[in-house]
Amino acid sequence: MAEASGAGPTPHDRSPATASALALLSGFVRAGVRDVVVAPGSRSQAFALVAAELERVGAIRLHVRIDERSAGFLALGLAVESGRPTVVVVTSGTAVANLHPAVLEAHHSGVPLIVCSADRPVELRGIRSNQTTVQPGIFAGAVRLERDVPAPVGDPAEAQAAARLARVAVAVSLGRDDRGVPSAHPGPGPVHLNLQLTEPLSTPVHLDEAPTVDLGDPVTAAATGATAAAASAAAGAEAAPKGALIAAGPRTVVVAGAGAGPGAEQFARDGGWPLLAEVTSGARFGPNLVVASRELLNEAGFGDRIERVVVFGHPTLSREVPALVQRRDVESIVVAPSGIEWYNPGRRVRRFERAVRAEPHPAPLPPEAREWLGRWVHASRSIVDAGLPQTLGLMSGVDETGHVSDYAAQREYMKAQLAAVREPVSRRMLVDAVWAATWPHDRLVFGASRLIRDADRAVAGRRITVHANRGLAGIDGTVATATGIAIASGAVTRAVIGDLTLLHDVGSLLLGAGEARPRLQVIVGNDGGGTIFDALEVAGSAETEAFDRVQYTPQAVDLAALATAYGWGYARATTRGELSDALAVPVDGPALLEVPLPR
Repeated sequence: MAEASGAGPTPHDRSPATASALALLSGFVRAGVRDVVVAPGSRSQAFALVAAELERVGAIRLHVRIDERSAGFLALGLAVESGRPTVVVVTSGTAVANLHPAVLEAHHSGVPLIVCSADRPVELRGIRSNQTTVQPGIFAGAVRLERDVPAPVGDPAEAQAAARLARVAVAVSLGRDDRGVPSAHPGPGPVHLNLQLTEPLSTPVHLDEAPTVDLGDPVTAAATGATAAAASAAAGAEAAPKGALIAAGPRTVVVAGAGAGPGAEQFARDGGWPLLAEVTSGARFGPNLVVASRELLNEAGFGDRIERVVVFGHPTLSREVPALVQRRDVESIVVAPSGIEWYNPGRRVRRFERAVRAEPHPAPLPPEAREWLGRWVHASRSIVDAGLPQTLGLMSGVDETGHVSDYAAQREYMKAQLAAVREPVSRRMLVDAVWAATWPHDRLVFGASRLIRDADRAVAGRRITVHANRGLAGIDGTVATATGIAIASGAVTRAVIGDLTLLHDVGSLLLGAGEARPRLQVIVGNDGGGTIFDALEVAGSAETEAFDRVQYTPQAVDLAALATAYGWGYARATTRGELSDALAVPVDGPALLEVPLPR
């Protein structure tokens, strides 16, 4: 890395804080990090200013957010989409604590996230120094690696140590060892570097060129070699020839939860088994897909005949799947290529595998296997079709020559068509329309609201990229996560969320000067509060006024004014026709689409 000529401090004139920041962030660049998120602060100023300089020379993409919680979830979205570790830099004190929700989601979802928190030197802890708390250990068991780094003093060896630390942090966040080899336990996840810094907290820095990415390093190759989707596909491909053999025989279903990836679909197809794939599984496609899985798991002749279930990913969208896994008459096999925790509802699972492969079956399938698969697929299609709008079978009144031959029939036909266009938007209509408007190269994000469950029960199989924060299934940071996915992908991204999910993360609508304005359409199903809680058993017995206040939490925020205040586009769709028009408008920047829904 060439230094600047002319005026300005030389490396020997830099404050130890700036020298350390330059060495560490340059080490991240060499190890393949592309995105750095900064929340401004005094103690972290050296890292913020070095990040700005690295952006100037083209080494990184810098993203600035004033709210650390937004910064954390933006970093999470960037990492989810890119498959690379994202670095988030914050100052000391409560700034670090505000990253905790994003760190927990990264921990439970296996997302590579590197937290760099500035801190006072150790001698200032425990004596009520300003903006000082105990930051080491603040994320408890939610990080794969933590280092409390002593304050630099200007020793020449510190730069090399910082570069080594950057490489280690990248490797560990990716779930890899020093040679770049994947490690199943604990797998990818967050890393915390707590960086003690003393005054002077910064000096100017100027670079002539960007640090060189070390593509010959196996850790760097791991960081830069695949997007999240490609890595998932590769994992599934590797699993097929190497995994434990799952024999044919018992009546089997394959469950694909969040993050399962396309390997789950391939496994179900290889085995000739029904595939019960959640909408965020990455496996919701293929001839074996069963969309109406919840209904059929409760149906006699279907769920009660299951003898074995093979689970990929993290199922979170139904009660029926964990109930199935816990049944004593069902053999449950859980598959996860990496991670600290296994999916194990009721602690009843007895077989866990890192990879599996299905015993090859003859073509065509034997009659019993063909009947088992076919009845699930056909029954599911019937249930889903029954939920679609029923057409009246009206004739248009136009004959084969293109002329109207029956004016009465045409009037009735046109009235029916107009009524359909004017029909108020329902939840099913909304998720179906968004799903149909999403192209394979687009991105779709769901919030933790009723809408993701409505989509899971209804939308057909399509091979599109869908994400939701299902590690802990909270509404935290959904707008910020979607923003990160939109920026990292460069693709049109739609986020389907509830009104409370938007309001909980409303600060993430703020895109400051110089920040990327992604092609992001946030679609808000506005039912005036938390109607997801209406499905709780207690909703039928609690006093209505009390329940509404503490659970439904009604709101009447003017979303149009909110969008204007933050500089976002705005549209409102109340009917099928308006929704169709709104989804057909090109998404060329951040925009809010409000869709009023009944409670």
